Amino acid sequence: MIKIDLKKCKGCKICANNCPISAIDMLDKKALIKDNCVSCGICLRVCPFAAIEKTTEENNNSMKCTNCPVNCAIPLGMTGACKRYTNIDGNITRSRKLVVDAITTIPEKNNLPYKPVITAVGSGTNYPCCRPAPFIIQENLEGVDVVTVVTEAPLSYSGVKVKIDTNMHIGEEGAKVKRDGKVVGMVTTEEYGSKMLTIGGANLLSNGNDGFIVAKTIVDLANGREVQLKIDQGSVIKIKQGESPIIDGKKEKLMRVGCGSATIGMFARNLCKVVDEAIILDYHVIGLLSEHFAGVEVGMKYSGIIPTGTKSTRGRYFGEHGHGWGGTKIDNPLDAVKSIDMNTAKPGYKILVTETTGQKSALLEIKEDGDVKEVPLTEEVADVVRLISKTCEEAKVSVVYTGGTGGSARAGVTNFPKKLTDAIHREEVHMTVAGAPTFILPGGGINFMVAVEKMVPESTTWVPTPATVAPIEYTMTREKYQQLGGHVEEILTKKELLKKLNLEG
Repeated sequence: MIKIDLKKCKGCKICANNCPISAIDMLDKKALIKDNCVSCGICLRVCPFAAIEKTTEENNNSMKCTNCPVNCAIPLGMTGACKRYTNIDGNITRSRKLVVDAITTIPEKNNLPYKPVITAVGSGTNYPCCRPAPFIIQENLEGVDVVTVVTEAPLSYSGVKVKIDTNMHIGEEGAKVKRDGKVVGMVTTEEYGSKMLTIGGANLLSNGNDGFIVAKTIVDLANGREVQLKIDQGSVIKIKQGESPIIDGKKEKLMRVGCGSATIGMFARNLCKVVDEAIILDYHVIGLLSEHFAGVEVGMKYSGIIPTGTKSTRGRYFGEHGHGWGGTKIDNPLDAVKSIDMNTAKPGYKILVTETTGQKSALLEIKEDGDVKEVPLTEEVADVVRLISKTCEEAKVSVVYTGGTGGSARAGVTNFPKKLTDAIHREEVHMTVAGAPTFILPGGGINFMVAVEKMVPESTTWVPTPATVAPIEYTMTREKYQQLGGHVEEILTKKELLKKLNLEG
């Protein structure tokens, strides 16, 4: 249960403001725990005055929820901190019934070809935009007349998002990314097992004379060329679409199989057979086998070992970003052990310290005095470490080209640009870039994202306005094209186009 030390409580309301289920009130400028408290521990963690503690005492009518590591103690008729589970008559029950039918409808483009009739690579542009698109090509596919309109569009609203598979800390989120000393982007929020960069965008492209190197960097990455970048107060990286990243001169080999906690969960049955404890180092969440619920599941008892990190929930500890093991600051495996309770631990206990990729590993042994020493890795332990490594994916760089084709860029397609935008959002028009399928962002405008690996190679370029130039294709039925006010008088069949370009046969 959660208890308030009224002498320490200052009535700041931070605990009440952070409680996810409004289980804290204020009475006479002091915090008051209500009956619906589930002991999730958020209040304890945010209190700046250490006025809150969690006791082992439990509410008699509460049930322990085991659907996540928080383990809420949910009173009868109440919901947990996530509001997903309710204690109904002593049973932890999902609060929402299973939804069987999705709300999405089958789009019209389901009947359109996955690929455009032709690509826009090499088509040229329709500048100034009052002209029809360079090529408007029709082909009959399975009895349906399909039209693809293509143009190479200069886009000042454009850039790339770069996903770098690595545990290494390359720089703080928000840090500037530079090429040849010029700012070309920034570090953004991490994704699972990967660091993320955003390169380009309208503001940097229009940033005086520095915009040219921004445009060049976007195009180099979009065309699959290697680029070297320097992150402010961070790493020097070499990145190329589809290749392993090189960070501070070291080539990354593997992408983590999961965080430290997930690694424990996946391999607990293997680890428990070969060691008394395992510490999986990870910059996000460090896993501790015997304390983790997966360790309990396979019959382990808590070892009394505390890893270096800040405790989150059972068997899960937050690490510190660095260039050491698992992207933490730990370079020596002995430093992975913060302390040992010898009332629980025993001399001779074996502790595996490894990473979520299994690339580095060490076996430690508890000495009589409670200290630890490194001992040779046994073959049985090495086999489990190799199993972790074999489950990992190869570390790669992935580039996503982004842009917006609003404004006059639509005029070469139709006399009614808004109709084109609306039809794309209704998925009545299939938009591709260099032949690759796009994801269209919801809301106004035609803002897209496209995987570079699926685009025709060397398909983008840049102009010194500065802006990047993207090959855009719009594919739809001829009937839809007429409804949009398209330039139907400019339509050629694919056969006529090939003959015109001397490409027949």
